[in-house]
Amino acid sequence: MEEFVQHFIKGLSTPFILLIIAVTIYTLAKGADLLVDEAVILSLHWGVPKMLIGATIISLGTTLPEAAVSVLAAIKGEPGLALGNAVGSIICDTGLILGTAALISPLPLTKKIVNRQGWIQLGAGFLLVISCIRFSRIDKTFTEGGNLPQFMGIIFVGLLIAYIWTSIQWVKNNDQDAIMGEVEEKPKRAGDFFVFIKMGFAFIMVVGSSWILIPAVQETATRFNVPEGIIAATLVAFGTSLPEFVTAVTAVRKGHGELAVGNVIGADILNVLFVAGLAAAVTKGGLDASAHFFRILFPAMLFILLTFRAGIFFSGSSLKRPFGFILISSYIVILIVSYTHKVI
Repeated sequence: MEEFVQHFIKGLSTPFILLIIAVTIYTLAKGADLLVDEAVILSLHWGVPKMLIGATIISLGTTLPEAAVSVLAAIKGEPGLALGNAVGSIICDTGLILGTAALISPLPLTKKIVNRQGWIQLGAGFLLVISCIRFSRIDKTFTEGGNLPQFMGIIFVGLLIAYIWTSIQWVKNNDQDAIMGEVEEKPKRAGDFFVFIKMGFAFIMVVGSSWILIPAVQETATRFNVPEGIIAATLVAFGTSLPEFVTAVTAVRKGHGELAVGNVIGADILNVLFVAGLAAAVTKGGLDASAHFFRILFPAMLFILLTFRAGIFFSGSSLKRPFGFILISSYIVILIVSYTHKVI
């Protein structure tokens, strides 16, 4: 299916491709509208904090494009694209998406949850970098790169299962006090089954639109002579992060900023454990991380994650607009550095 879409798009003229991009972005927006509305209803039905719904259920759905692209790239023998997409998506999610959401409106923070999930987010980033280092040749890391081995990919998938299960247990046992600030009148709706049906339809709209949008963006970039390595860590990463972007912006516009924060934190965790982990797990030789990852992409990823942690530390009950500006500025600097240095 993917090859058919790519072949079809390559046969189109540039104006038609731009039209496809516009239509798919519109569909993404509509799907995100529905997804946010139903996620809020689900959080109210279950008595679960919106931030945790964003960090688990919504994040699983919105990271499907990243997982699909990275796994397919790994199977096709393009480990740089697979790993670059995962790392680039973390940078895009935390810098551009969260920064944009904070600029639109201050983002409410449930400190207990955002601290706990946020430390997992930062830990996952460091775990990815450490797992890619060849310790037998650590002195050549910045010249020869490293590798995320298959067995670590399998461990990552195991950690993903543990993360989801533990998050559910936290909700059951410890997070009732975090819900107090979110009490709203429960909506009179049919039932959870129909909520899940609508969320499933919204996921299909979001992920399906991204599936078409990504090759359209890639083809447009190629026609404008953008290097393939840059496409992996920037444009492809942005394309696969569009569900998170649209969902986050829609959530903030509707007054549910907690969903935006939870979605980004959860998506970052899943980009390591789900996207990079699954891509490495299905590849016998694992995912090669070129020297460019250690010189540019990994430091950029850790920098943006540490910047976000600093923002949480210095913020009160919400992530304010000035810090949103800092996150977006950091993302722009990372883009400039990526475009002005040797790519993968």
